[in-house]
Amino acid sequence: MGGAWTGSGEAVGEESVGVHASGGMEQSRERLFRLGAQALTDSELLCVAWGLAARSRGLEAAGTLLRRSGGLKALLQAEPVELKGIPGLGPRRAAQVLAALELGRRAQRSPERRPKLRTPREIHAYLTPVMGALRREVFHVLCFNARNVLVHDARVAEGTLNTCPVDPREVFAAALVSRATAIVLAHNHPSGDPEPSVQDVGLTRHLVAGAKLLNLKVLDHLVVGDGAFVSMLERGLLPDGEWEPKREWNVARGGG
Repeated sequence: MGGAWTGSGEAVGEESVGVHASGGMEQSRERLFRLGAQALTDSELLCVAWGLAARSRGLEAAGTLLRRSGGLKALLQAEPVELKGIPGLGPRRAAQVLAALELGRRAQRSPERRPKLRTPREIHAYLTPVMGALRREVFHVLCFNARNVLVHDARVAEGTLNTCPVDPREVFAAALVSRATAIVLAHNHPSGDPEPSVQDVGLTRHLVAGAKLLNLKVLDHLVVGDGAFVSMLERGLLPDGEWEPKREWNVARGGG
């Protein structure tokens, strides 16, 4: 059954509306155990994280937080100092919210310590929990051995909302220390648009040229946006890169 939408942008099922309207309103924790966490609204989940019952004051505080912040995704992107400054929230509740959101993000990460990543889509799935909701640009170097196993994931640069200066020495240091055979470059666009900029393409060509001197293969450069990504290999923007759809990376041969 379809539910209504609250002002905070969260879906509220008919049963939830009925519960809130009744005088014998259940606590959100009880509803969680009875119906499952997926049945609770965003506001009710916040009440659970805070240890409050989903009654008037707790639910109102949660709804106010969601409206002021712009929703759960905006909370995930919020700076801790910024979040605890919201009236009525305070350091303790802000810490509880941030901890709960970070646990959810970490739960999406690959359970394998050294996953085998063979395609741009697999790389994107691996990176999304790490890069998907950041407010600053970051640059990662994913280091692989000859069997396409990820041996090291290094964040080598962190910038601002729309720029991230990258030092090639840091890029190659990460690869050399891990004794990698090949690397995949990756960075995010906090704007949500993964389209590579002219500067992104230029940096990629510069790093590919440097990698050749060290006998390293650059398999790809991924730009991560909001739920989407661009593979420079697939776009034909990677120098000397060869891509055939439905084929996987092979470190021994390079891209394609």
